[in-house]
Amino acid sequence: MTRALGLDFGTTNSVAAMADGAASGLVDFAGRHATGAVFRSALCFWHEDGARGGIAHEAGPWAIAEYLEYPQDSRFIQSFKSVAASPIFEAASIFDKRYRFEELGRMFLARMIAHAGGALDDRPERIVVGRPVEYAGSRPDEALARKRYDAMFSQFGAAVHYVYEPLGAAFSYASRLTDPATILVADFGGGTSDFSIVRVEAPGSDGRTRRRCTPLGSAGIGIAGDRFDYRIVDHLVLPMLGKGGSYRSFDKLLEIPRSYFADFAEWSRLALMRNRRTLEELARLMKAASDPAAIGRMITIIEKELGYPLYDAVGTLKRALSQADTAHFHFEGGGLTIEADVARADFERWIAPDIARIEATVDRALGRAGVRADAIDRVFLTGGSSLIPAIRALFAARFGSGRIATGGELTSIAHGLALIGQEANLAEWAA
Repeated sequence: MTRALGLDFGTTNSVAAMADGAASGLVDFAGRHATGAVFRSALCFWHEDGARGGIAHEAGPWAIAEYLEYPQDSRFIQSFKSVAASPIFEAASIFDKRYRFEELGRMFLARMIAHAGGALDDRPERIVVGRPVEYAGSRPDEALARKRYDAMFSQFGAAVHYVYEPLGAAFSYASRLTDPATILVADFGGGTSDFSIVRVEAPGSDGRTRRRCTPLGSAGIGIAGDRFDYRIVDHLVLPMLGKGGSYRSFDKLLEIPRSYFADFAEWSRLALMRNRRTLEELARLMKAASDPAAIGRMITIIEKELGYPLYDAVGTLKRALSQADTAHFHFEGGGLTIEADVARADFERWIAPDIARIEATVDRALGRAGVRADAIDRVFLTGGSSLIPAIRALFAARFGSGRIATGGELTSIAHGLALIGQEANLAEWAA
């Protein structure tokens, strides 16, 4: 059997798995800050004498630890996968240097390998990397994303095969089945939601089949966990920071420009607002605002580099609302405290337009596969946002709750990609 590496390079988290024979095992990371097989898709940079170019870097949970210890002396990047297909993105400015996507990717992978305790040191015969069905962004350039991915993964020194991420999850789930079935896999990541339909054949009398799975069709959309987080920020947090408020200009009362709140769409973009010009503008705005305390709260978040803890509190609230009808939002930092009780019904109302677009994408996947909803035998939900009750309710209403299965929300893709890497005809699965 071929020794294969399956790599799920995710917007929020990344996971690796190795297959050698019939089994596929997850790669656990080692060290003080390790979080099992889940490696946060993040980078942190800081000045350090003796480091190449005077700038040192770290990745994964080690990057988070470094940033939290020295937030104002470091630069933190997360979710950089979301710009892979963006022709607008050319490079990230880190201190006085600029790094292209593929350079960030190679740095990230090098640290991921270093923290794997030797499990990723041996070169595999095949490398299978997951890719979204549809890349994130308003006008994604798929060819550009492929070029950047090729450059990023070239350090492995072996041919890289790309497979749709939900197909990896489908193959993982299919490995548990003993009966034939047509399955729909829904993968909810940080940046995209992807759907694939696969036909699983029954094993032969010898327990094997020449063709275990057949991919039928896929579809995706750039709406997922990060968008849900922003809905909470937009509806709950930003009004407390002045959005929708007013300020006086001479004898006129005007709405505070919405441009001040645009960078709150992603917490990592808030660091861009921490510059002299923006802070001076906000100081003037605070003097003229009808609610100066709200603008003061926004200034505090920007000045104190509180974007990460703010979005961490948002994520905590989102997860709590998956377990209860109401939850308490609590954010504290830099002498600032923001609290509120939030009902799940409110959260579901905020994300309702996103849920509608996700449902339309499921219909598109069914259409491409030439399969009716009533022909789906099993629905496998994976990815962190698959735990949101509104997501589960969508699939229960369409396919029946008895057909829904879950498990390995963060690891099933990598597990399946490694198994696909051992298929005789890998071209059937390549995207």
